[in-house]
Amino acid sequence: MGDKTLPGNGPKGISRRGFIGRTGSILGAVALAGHITPAQAAPAAAAAPIADGARVPALVVGTGYGGSVAALRLAQAGVDVHMIEMGMSWDTPGSDGKIFPKVTSPDYRSFWLRTRTKAPLSNFLGFPIDKDVPKYTGILDAEDFAGITVYQGRGVGGGSLVNGGMAVTPKRANFAAVLPSVDADEMYATYYPRANAGLGVGMIDPAWFDTADCYQFSRVGRKHAQRSGFAWTFVPDVYDWDYMKQEAAGTATKSALAGEILYGNNHGKKSLVQTYLAQARATGKVTISALHKVTSVSPAAGGGYTVTIDQINTTGDTVATKTVTADRVFFAAGSVGTSKLLVKLKATGALPNLNSEVGKGWGENGNVMCGRANHLWDPTGKLQSTIPCSGIDNWDAGGAFAEVAPLPTGIETYASFYLSITKNPNRGEFTWNAATGTADLNWQTAWKQSSIGMAKTIFDKINSKEGTIYRTDLFGGNKIWNDTLTYHPLGGAVLNKATDNYGRLHGYTGLYVIDGALIPGNTSVNPFVTITALAERNIEKIIATDLR
Repeated sequence: MGDKTLPGNGPKGISRRGFIGRTGSILGAVALAGHITPAQAAPAAAAAPIADGARVPALVVGTGYGGSVAALRLAQAGVDVHMIEMGMSWDTPGSDGKIFPKVTSPDYRSFWLRTRTKAPLSNFLGFPIDKDVPKYTGILDAEDFAGITVYQGRGVGGGSLVNGGMAVTPKRANFAAVLPSVDADEMYATYYPRANAGLGVGMIDPAWFDTADCYQFSRVGRKHAQRSGFAWTFVPDVYDWDYMKQEAAGTATKSALAGEILYGNNHGKKSLVQTYLAQARATGKVTISALHKVTSVSPAAGGGYTVTIDQINTTGDTVATKTVTADRVFFAAGSVGTSKLLVKLKATGALPNLNSEVGKGWGENGNVMCGRANHLWDPTGKLQSTIPCSGIDNWDAGGAFAEVAPLPTGIETYASFYLSITKNPNRGEFTWNAATGTADLNWQTAWKQSSIGMAKTIFDKINSKEGTIYRTDLFGGNKIWNDTLTYHPLGGAVLNKATDNYGRLHGYTGLYVIDGALIPGNTSVNPFVTITALAERNIEKIIATDLR
């Protein structure tokens, strides 16, 4: 953008340099906020973790959507379940009295074992916003692979801790492309409704939306979409909308209206901790070991599986290694975690009979980000809820669905921000690198060009209609598109390929995949409702047929 004025300035316009001058002090304060150190945090009162030498009927690796569904339904069927979670149990406030920090004030709690933050939006108005932080087992993992960074939740509750809560069921017409081997009638009659009920999904009150200051950004998004002839739609979410109304009225502690989401939400959002996991724990048959990481699974001599687990501390060091025996193991470490572990187990000989489909079919749900610079007479509001509630649908015509996303800086930005989901056809593969002892992902940033082209079918048209331009100050280097990330990793142990049609891993009785690794790369919308519904379907069959 150089030193040009923002679009539509006219005589009363503000130059970019002038705008930066007026906001620089605010952004500087934002960047310096939140200097809370690990030493200041109150110690967590942890439950006793799994013991070395223990034997468990069912071991669930991960506490995200699939794992939480499996744990609850197994427990309700009378099975004792132990869950292994690499991240922390986020239940103890820091010295600021809060469990989670704001988006604008990242601190040691924000990132998983990094010494510098890596926010999806790296720059604003010419200012880099990342900063040094103490190394800690924080809540958001920005995991770097060749060509892409994959953002994942770390902690009891997995991705539900850090996502925007957009709980979208795919259009029925698109489902066959998402999970071709699954009966759509069953999913839409039984399992999607069950998942939505279990997750606590709800819709914003349209009348309140039309007047709430915190959704001015979304109303601007609606206006621009509709003026360009696009379908705009409300999107369900797992936030407690009554609570958000109280936030806006000043009768409840602000959370979504206080810039909380990317690094956790202290009030209002119904993560798995409040839904499936709460129900699972209430059965008395589910226990969770946080800060534990499964490193190996192999057949045990006396039946079942020998599972090796590293216990880590909050700086990521291994403090104990345990060996336990599990009658059944459910892999639910997320698309990336499950895929990496399975390709390791196959390549290193722990589970050599896994088939050649393990590691394949990985995709990033076609995620790309962009921003648009609006006219000064089109403000998006300095108060923005962190919970998105609407989207622009051009899936059928252009292959893109775009969230109208918040940009909760606390200042007026005149910017519209979007996370797009596209029909990107490219698929990556995880492979084991024996030389480095790590799982590699073959993904190329160039493969995102198809996603950019699909997203441009929406935003080029809006910019042309509105006389606006793309923002070039959000991702560094004058980039328009953030094409090096995903929030929605999917695949790597695809249903009916690496597994049978219910997630049983080929080659081994009693080993299951029950998370997003089963879904081949794309769901056409935000994926967690589909992951949950598929887990509900699969665990029902497994309980009925395998646990008789």
